[in-house]
Amino acid sequence: MEEQKGKGPRAAPSEAPPAAAARPPSRQRCSISDEETNGKNSTASLNDFSDPVYKEIAVTNGYINRMSRDELRSKLEEFKLETRGVKDVLKKRLKNYYKKQKLMQKEAINGGGYYDYICVVDFEATCEEGNPPEFIHEIIEFPIVLLNTHTLEIEDTFQQYVKPEINPKLSNFCISLTGITQDIVDKADTFPQVLQNVIEWMRQRELGTKYSYSMLTDGSWDMSKFLNIQCRNSRIKYPSFAKKWINIRKSYGNFYKVPRNQTKLTAMLENLGMNYDGRPHSGLDDSKNIARIAIRMLQDGCELRVNEKMHAGQLMTVSSLAPLEGAPAPLMPRYRN
Repeated sequence: MEEQKGKGPRAAPSEAPPAAAARPPSRQRCSISDEETNGKNSTASLNDFSDPVYKEIAVTNGYINRMSRDELRSKLEEFKLETRGVKDVLKKRLKNYYKKQKLMQKEAINGGGYYDYICVVDFEATCEEGNPPEFIHEIIEFPIVLLNTHTLEIEDTFQQYVKPEINPKLSNFCISLTGITQDIVDKADTFPQVLQNVIEWMRQRELGTKYSYSMLTDGSWDMSKFLNIQCRNSRIKYPSFAKKWINIRKSYGNFYKVPRNQTKLTAMLENLGMNYDGRPHSGLDDSKNIARIAIRMLQDGCELRVNEKMHAGQLMTVSSLAPLEGAPAPLMPRYRN
């Protein structure tokens, strides 16, 4: 949930690699920055860039930088890759394709391990027009889209509505924005029960036990504000499985090298050559569209990694140099005293 809701053609290298597999054998970390490494040279911890393969990659990148948009689309089509998107996205896609082929026989950056699943979450919450600062937001829709990182497909979805207790009557603005009616929330369970249902759904899919996974959101607000406030209002502790997550806006901006104002959901879709599918501000539809962006980023060679966390009730950044760890098996948090 966003704040608005409460918020002569130059030839590419002559050797054409085979068509890429659905899941890249190695991915580029999406959020390394000088700020995170305190100005120190971190390349040695990733790969030995003195290897001749990186000179070949640099030469290839030079060819790609000089290609027109039509040339880029033609080459991508030749390799059976997605051809939609703005020119910078097409260049990034083709560069990562060649890079993956060159590095296929080399050890992946993280030793070959990656999340089996990504759980995309985008809450809807109570809201009023103008978003007055004193208004207490309550979650009224809890959706999850389960993305299989091996098949790069949406494997399953979860959706339940939630009955608000502090402000049980929805504003006309909230109903119009989200499409959630008063009758829907009146018949819904309160948040603790819905959270228990979420956890049971995740357990049935063996997340955190048989399969590794990470949470993913569109921005920081869903976890750091809406879930955090809701847990306090419901007098339960913050769930451990949601303490770390992938903020796809940060990952997208760092991977495609675009400014923050181009990382809103509709802008990310547009830059990738996609249209929004469904009803905007439906939590489930928003989550599905966010998952579509994640799939495209994984196809383009981005290694989506946890980049934010909650610690002692505060939002913090997670360095991209931190070990890649999946979220723990979901457990129902204890009630607060």
